[in-house]
Amino acid sequence: MAQSEPLPAEPKPGPAVEPRTDSLYGLTTSLVKAVESALADGNKARVRELIRPLHDSDLADLIGRLTWHQRLRLIDAAGSQFTGEVLAYLDESVREQVMRGLLPGEIAAAISDLDSDDAVSVLQELGEPERQEVLQALTSEDRADIEQSLSYPENSAGRLMQGAVVGLPAYWTAGQAIDHMREASMLPDTFFEIYVVDERGGVQGVVSLSRLLRARRTGLLRDLMETDVKVIPATTDQEEVARVFEQYNLVSAPIVAENGRLIGVITADDVVAVIGAEAAEDVLKLSGVSGTDIYRDAIRTSSGRFTWLLVNLFTAILASWVIYQFDASIEQMVGLAVLMPIVASMGGNAGTQTMAVAVRALATRDLSGDNFVRVLLKETVVGAVNGVLFAVIVGAVAGLWYWDLPLGVVIGSAMVINLISAGLFGLAIPFVLWRLKIDPATSAGVFLTTVTDVVGFLAFLGLATMFLV
Repeated sequence: MAQSEPLPAEPKPGPAVEPRTDSLYGLTTSLVKAVESALADGNKARVRELIRPLHDSDLADLIGRLTWHQRLRLIDAAGSQFTGEVLAYLDESVREQVMRGLLPGEIAAAISDLDSDDAVSVLQELGEPERQEVLQALTSEDRADIEQSLSYPENSAGRLMQGAVVGLPAYWTAGQAIDHMREASMLPDTFFEIYVVDERGGVQGVVSLSRLLRARRTGLLRDLMETDVKVIPATTDQEEVARVFEQYNLVSAPIVAENGRLIGVITADDVVAVIGAEAAEDVLKLSGVSGTDIYRDAIRTSSGRFTWLLVNLFTAILASWVIYQFDASIEQMVGLAVLMPIVASMGGNAGTQTMAVAVRALATRDLSGDNFVRVLLKETVVGAVNGVLFAVIVGAVAGLWYWDLPLGVVIGSAMVINLISAGLFGLAIPFVLWRLKIDPATSAGVFLTTVTDVVGFLAFLGLATMFLV
């Protein structure tokens, strides 16, 4: 019996190497510099060679990193490589600048191959006259789908949907459905489910493509479909759409008109973009910024931030007015002026923590009228616990610093009062604004800062005036 050759010894494992995440992306710093150099030299062929391997999203990022004049030269050099997909991937501010340098026919040619939802996201950046010029340059079929989506409110499911959707009758067989999808010309580029509709176009059920492909050709769609379908009206806000997808782990969802007729579909990739955009918007609003302005010019960026800063100026004046009421006490005890910022800062930071949690909970519907009181009590207790802990720390530091035990007790007491109020108002202010139909992400920060500053100064200076001065 012949013996097989011995297997080679398994190599000893070497030292662990961290995987490089930069290899996941096509755009690198060296490539950006190479493109900038080629643009400076006017070498269009070199530019096309450099950007040819890039994914559409990487090319969009590259355009965003360049100056205004470099962007125009890059688009001119890119030629057919500058597609509608690249236009759709661009940051809104960059896309607005780029489209100002394109003719309506060029924009129409770029978006003609896009799904209607991506085309809508591009066209809604244009003014009405420019938008109509682009629409007139499209084919009648493309124009009809886009105009239908544009007829719905901004940030609604109707704007987010793609008009190309597969809706088939329940009496069709799996074989008929598969043959139809092979032969039809107006199918979406990517889809995961087909919808079973009645004679009026209403959604009866859904069949996943995986189930359809495994079924016998003679099987009827009515026997294959799932009837538990989350049907979304076209006027639904996109944030609500994202919550439905997250709650029920959806891959896609049918969109219906007011009469219940199937008119489109939203897929998970669109919802991922919405979730990212809405989360970023809330974070920016909490800081008083209306949107990502990294690509905007300095004048527009300054004007966009001016209003928020002006409001904060008035709230700061209010806090200063409170301090002014105790100017005599401060003159007699300079240590009060030194320690005041500690009380106000701790209250502001504690309130911001609670407010951030509250705004997020309101957005995800985790906070509502049903559990508001319970959560409010919890946040008040958290404020009290932290207040006591920091009162001991700050009171001891202040007492030793000025060798004045009563001063330490006063600032400790003020710390407890302010942190309790921070927890209380950090939750209550966003909730009340939400009930008044005001976006808490936009307005809560101004009110909360004012409350924590005023309460902190009143508590500290008031107690000091009563017991120390």
